[in-house]
Amino acid sequence: MKIFKDMNAKQVKEWAKLLYTKERLSQKEVAERTGKAPQTINRWVKNEKWDGLRVSLTITKEEQIKNLYLQLSEINKSISEREGNRYPNASEADTINKLSTAIQKLETEVGLPEIISAFTGFFDWLRGHNLEKAKELAPLYDDYVKSKLR
Repeated sequence: MKIFKDMNAKQVKEWAKLLYTKERLSQKEVAERTGKAPQTINRWVKNEKWDGLRVSLTITKEEQIKNLYLQLSEINKSISEREGNRYPNASEADTINKLSTAIQKLETEVGLPEIISAFTGFFDWLRGHNLEKAKELAPLYDDYVKSKLR
């Protein structure tokens, strides 16, 4: 596979981390895609605890948004069930604002993990329909993600 000569070491490592944690590629596949030695990938996985990160990334963006909405709902329910003053106090208003901002950010921003997730789904589908085309497009995908790491 193509070696990314124009990427610095930090960018290659970040790319390898994304391939391993988000795309769930094997260490051998990551080594092939990044042009790094399998021993290097293995060392990064162990030293930086990528396996733990791989597990922690299983919560999806949609699940995070759902949890934030549930928290917001609980606060609003608590406020509405009060006797008398049914307005949020300063602390509750601050929490509502922070939750709303986090929800908006998650719903509107598209980051590299989301891009990779979408492409992973596409490549999974494409492999089932046309394996040769998937192999042909993989280097272009790698170049695209590499450009986003800059």
